[in-house]
Amino acid sequence: MGNALYAILLLFTGLIGSVILYWTYHLLLKRAERTESKIDDILVAAMGKPLVITVLVVSIYFSVLFSDLIPAQYAYILDSRYLNAFYIVIGAWVASSFSYNFIHLYGRWMSARTESEIDDRIIEVLEVVVKYVIWFIAFLLILSTLEIDITPLLAGAGIAGVAVALAAQDILSNFFGGALIVMDKPFQVRDRIKIDGYLGDVVSIGPRSTRIQTLDYQLVTIPNSMVANSVITNYALPETRLKIKIPVSVAYGTDVKRVKAILLEIADEAVDRSAAVLRYPPPSVYFLEFADSSLNFVLIVWAKAFNMSWEVQDFINTRIDERFREEGIEIPFPQMDVHFRKD
Repeated sequence: MGNALYAILLLFTGLIGSVILYWTYHLLLKRAERTESKIDDILVAAMGKPLVITVLVVSIYFSVLFSDLIPAQYAYILDSRYLNAFYIVIGAWVASSFSYNFIHLYGRWMSARTESEIDDRIIEVLEVVVKYVIWFIAFLLILSTLEIDITPLLAGAGIAGVAVALAAQDILSNFFGGALIVMDKPFQVRDRIKIDGYLGDVVSIGPRSTRIQTLDYQLVTIPNSMVANSVITNYALPETRLKIKIPVSVAYGTDVKRVKAILLEIADEAVDRSAAVLRYPPPSVYFLEFADSSLNFVLIVWAKAFNMSWEVQDFINTRIDERFREEGIEIPFPQMDVHFRKD
């Protein structure tokens, strides 16, 4: 009689405790929603219902255990291993819920700050993978708790994993290559880059490949694994302006100072007349070398953006040709003087 009374009291206490925890859970949810941090929302959501169910199930278990209602031939039902397996399920539920909500909230918040689509895909994959991994580990722990041999299962899972990894080797290498691009950020969508001889603007960064639109308006698709292992030139970083070097050659005997003055005048004219040329940093001219057939200079100007280089070069080269014709300055072509000697 004493055990039955104790069992009833235990069951009643568990039911009351479950109801109190349930109302407390909803109260904490409302308070968590009013705070700026989202961690408390995630913790309350992950632990609330599992804790209520745990208190209810444990109170029922021990009340039945002390009530002597289960016949001796069915006493195995109350084996503590099953209660431990239940604890593992609850723990997996809490861990899975917390991990999923954390990745969903903060992962999508971070991915929303970028223009790439690949990080959104990675977050979606992580949301699913983390749940499966946690529940698979919980399943193995439950089998171990129930003293079921899991060695064949682990061996089979290992063989299956190797087979899947070999079959999906290219897919996985491209996927993780895309993940490296997102984390390292060597470029972003609309950046102008040069990679493996291809020069163009980044159109999209996907989970398998990166697409570049070349200056000829052709779409080039490059696997992310190749991108991750290539040398990349980004013309949009660290800033969008571009330093343009325009080589100029004149014939021997030309007044060097006069050539430099004319080139600077042309550069100043480009600053005033072309919207693509920056005034600062100011243009500059350098006399570089005495070549085989010419005196070589370089004119340096700055374009406002990396996609304006052709416009700048076209304007300046046209004016150089016009001014040199007016000034009588010869632009030489490669030549070789051959001298014959009579013996």
